[in-house]
Amino acid sequence: MTPSSSATIFHLEMCERNTFRPSPIHPDFDAVIVDPPDPDLNRRFYCSVGSQWEWTERLSWSQDDWQRYVDRDVLKTFVGQLNGCDVGYFELEIQKSGNVEIVLFGLLPQYIGKGLGGPFLSIAVERAWEFLDTERVWLHTCTHDHKHALDNYRARGFELFRTEREPRQPEQFNEGKDLL
Repeated sequence: MTPSSSATIFHLEMCERNTFRPSPIHPDFDAVIVDPPDPDLNRRFYCSVGSQWEWTERLSWSQDDWQRYVDRDVLKTFVGQLNGCDVGYFELEIQKSGNVEIVLFGLLPQYIGKGLGGPFLSIAVERAWEFLDTERVWLHTCTHDHKHALDNYRARGFELFRTEREPRQPEQFNEGKDLL
């Protein structure tokens, strides 16, 4: 897929835990935290999960960039596992004022279309609400994402709070100075 010059970006939020509508989760499906942080794992998943969704912003990152990114206390990476097999990953970033962002979320290509998106997102949302003082879980998606992504987020209880159309810019990360 060739990267497009622009995308419609949808910003969604869940401001109360009781609005969360989880999808049923298979008992052998879970997400394990990556501890200690592993920049190679994040890079591999970023490339594998994001290849068909035009995740290109971090492709130019050096090993040092990845290391600085994952070594921040505010970032938590989880690997989704079904029957012990890795199926995807997500990154959660703990931010100011009780906000937790689902920074990245996705399944490996071979697990797409198998009914795992809703359950996996449910696990990610549960993990986000488990952090002490979480008052809001939020994320963004865009028109380059899977055709059912926006519907999946809304089905879990996320509400749209902003839509924008903008050219794709190189992704930057905050080293945590203003997140907590």
